[in-house]
Amino acid sequence: MKQTIIIVLLFVCNLTVLANNEFQINHFIVKENLLKNNKIAIIATDSLEQPMESVNGTYNFTLNGFKQELKFNNGVAVCNMPIEKSAFFYIKHQNERGSPSSIYYVSKNDSGLNPIKINWYLLIAIPLGLILLGYMFRKLIALVIIILVGYIYFTQSKGLGFSTLLESILDGLKNFF
Repeated sequence: MKQTIIIVLLFVCNLTVLANNEFQINHFIVKENLLKNNKIAIIATDSLEQPMESVNGTYNFTLNGFKQELKFNNGVAVCNMPIEKSAFFYIKHQNERGSPSSIYYVSKNDSGLNPIKINWYLLIAIPLGLILLGYMFRKLIALVIIILVGYIYFTQSKGLGFSTLLESILDGLKNFF
């Protein structure tokens, strides 16, 4: 009798944990809004980037340092900020399991918006690769310095500050280990 009660309790606890985790946003992707009104849509996904249509409600996100409450309907939330020009977007969500975050470069052209996900290891690899190239070929040091300055200027002018860059790299390292 005691074994049956313990098994039933474990089963109920398991269902409760699964039900609570179903409504957490642990992964998300960014796409252009279907209305083509220069707004981006955040789509809640599972670890395989399949949309989770069961996510409904209001969730807190941070977009480039600004806190916003996004209302999800069938797994999709639309940011109410229209995008005027191409820029980097650092999107972060805080929940009980951690804080999933991503950096996207949203390119704006005549046909609409094109969000491109930037992996955190590219943010390390590009400057380190350039520094290594300059170290290996001393004659190219001036060219490498010019390219590094251009890289830093491009990222700063498009909204990716140094603190955001470091935060993204640290989040990526935390999730890596």
